Order: sequence, then structure tokens, then C-alpha cells
Amino acid sequence: MGLSIGLVGLPNVGKSTTFNALTKAQNAEAANYPFCTIEPNKAVVPVPDHRLDELAKIVNPERIQHSVIEFVDIAGLVKGASKGEGLGNKFLANIRETEVILQIVRCFEDENIVHNEGSIDPLRDVEIIEGELILADIESLQKKIERLKKQVKADKKAQPLLDMANELSEYLAEGNLARTYPKKNSDEFTELNKDLRLLTAKEIMYGANVDEEGLIEDNEYVKALREHAQKNNCELIKLCAKVEEELVGLDEEEVKEFLNELGVKESGLDQIIRKGFEKLGLMNYFTAGVKEVRSWTIKQNTPAPKAAAVIHNDFEKGFIRAEVISYEDFIACGGEAGAKEAGKMRLEGKDYIVQDGDVIHFRFNV
Repeated sequence: MGLSIGLVGLPNVGKSTTFNALTKAQNAEAANYPFCTIEPNKAVVPVPDHRLDELAKIVNPERIQHSVIEFVDIAGLVKGASKGEGLGNKFLANIRETEVILQIVRCFEDENIVHNEGSIDPLRDVEIIEGELILADIESLQKKIERLKKQVKADKKAQPLLDMANELSEYLAEGNLARTYPKKNSDEFTELNKDLRLLTAKEIMYGANVDEEGLIEDNEYVKALREHAQKNNCELIKLCAKVEEELVGLDEEEVKEFLNELGVKESGLDQIIRKGFEKLGLMNYFTAGVKEVRSWTIKQNTPAPKAAAVIHNDFEKGFIRAEVISYEDFIACGGEAGAKEAGKMRLEGKDYIVQDGDVIHFRFNV
């Protein structure tokens, strides 16, 4: 399981520059004009985790394999996208495939960089983007409603789903997002969303793109966006696309030193991954052998057989047991042998819920 984050935003807000910086791959042309990103740019990025390095110091493997996160840079959105304006429906189709929406919002003044709407106003920009997402979801729901009306004539069991679709469509028409819908945990909503992959049901994070001064102290634009994010239970990440670009190519110590000089604790990439994992309820466990030390991403509260399936489906089918050492015990005991001697290795069965940082060896028989 990986994490897929779609970067969206109006043209010329720093989205492609942010993508270039975050992925350390200059494959999305950043230019001072709209629609410089026409095809969605995708990049798979290793998830930073210092624990892998510490495990490798003990195991001395041939390679280290991080979990990965996929960033998708999606073409700039404009008013009317849901009706095909700009790059329209192509944008909307691409975003359906991601799990988290990272909305890059311009929160800095620069007369040399043209804003598509003619002025800097983060809340207006957010309203435009989310308005288009809402309209696209309403259109999807209306098509579903027409299909359900026909289905109900033959199968009355479809009536609750039709009722939900109508109610949800009205809720969205009032300017609300599906992620705030009071019945979003119902079976009917789950079934609808599984089919439609509603854009406004996805987790949203706001990336406030600021200048260097804005990194240290919130400017008026960031304050307004932060208040909006808190009201809607969304994460806000403050970043400077220019600074993120400057971090490209620096080693870990140089990055720390650079950020310290700016008075910043975390890079934009680290914030995005950490908060993305939190929002989706994800975590990592490890396997550690002479061939490789590797991180695997799973949902929190995942039982051992399901966690094993992330490595290979056969591991779940033939699951016998899991040999588990916590990360802390593995490090403190100097590895697997030391942990065994100290009685820190546990044999766990099918009901065991894997914990973040567990070092696991699965026993299976197919």
C-alpha cells in the first residue's frame, strides 16, 4: 500500500514548482503562465524514516528499501473546469485516482508573478477550486441517481441508496463537501463513494505557499487560510516552494542546517508525508535481513495476516505466525539475536494487531 497525493491549485500559485521540489525531479515545467503542466506528472518518492538507517547499521543489508509516496501534479484548475473549461474533465478524472488532495494556495505577494484571478486571495482561490470539485461530484451523483431510478423499478432494495444519493446531492448543492456529510459513515454512503470516488469526500490538506518571511511568522493570508482549515478539520502545511527547491541535492545534515537558519523544523516534504499518513491512518512496519532492510506501509489496526499480504498474497493465505520485535527492542538489543536472548521476540498469531515500527519475520506455508 502506498500513499497517493494529488497536487491541485489555480494556475501560477507555485504548484509545479512545489512538485519539482518535493519530488527532487525537475520533470514538471515551472513557468510563469497558465497550464504549463498539461499531462499529470507522477513521481514516486521514498518516505523519509530515520529508523531504516538505524536498522541498517545493525543488519548491514545489501540495500535499504523505503516505503514510497506518489505525488501527482495535476494541471491548473480554473472556473468552469467541471463544465470542461481550461483542462476541465481531464483534471477531475486524474484527481479521482488519488487518496489525498494537497491544495497549493498562494499566500505571498510578487508583482512579477501573475495571478490567474488578478489578486492574492487564498479563500477565494479555495472557494473556486472546491466549488468546481463540488459541481463535478453533483454531476456524478445525478448520473448515478438516473441509473438508480431505473434499478429501483426492478429491485426495491436499491431505494435507500437512491434516497442517500438525492440527499447527498442536495447537501453538496448547498456548497458543502462530501467529507463533512453527517451520514458519511453509513453503508449507503460507503457504497456510493466506492462507485463514484467523490472528489469532495477525499482528505484535504492546504499547502500555504509563502515567501521566506512567511515561513517564520504567519502573514494575513496564512492566518485566513489556517482559520478556514481548522473550521473544516483540514491540515494546513506552510511551505516555501523556492526554499524546497533549494533543498534539492542537499544531504540530511545540510538540510537540517539550512532549515535551522530559517527557523524552520521540518521541510515541506516531511510535513506532507507525516500529516498525510496521519490523515489516512497509515503506519510502517519493517523487515530486516541481510538482503534488505525494508519498510512496509499498512493501515493502523491491521492484523498480522493482512499486514503480511502487503509483501505477498501467499503470506496471508499460508500464514502460520509472526515473529515480532519492537523497533526499540531491536535497536537496544543490537539486532535479532540479541532480542531473542533477551526474550524480546514474541510469537504472534492471526489476531495480532501490527504496531508501528514492528520488525517482523512472517512464517507461512503455501
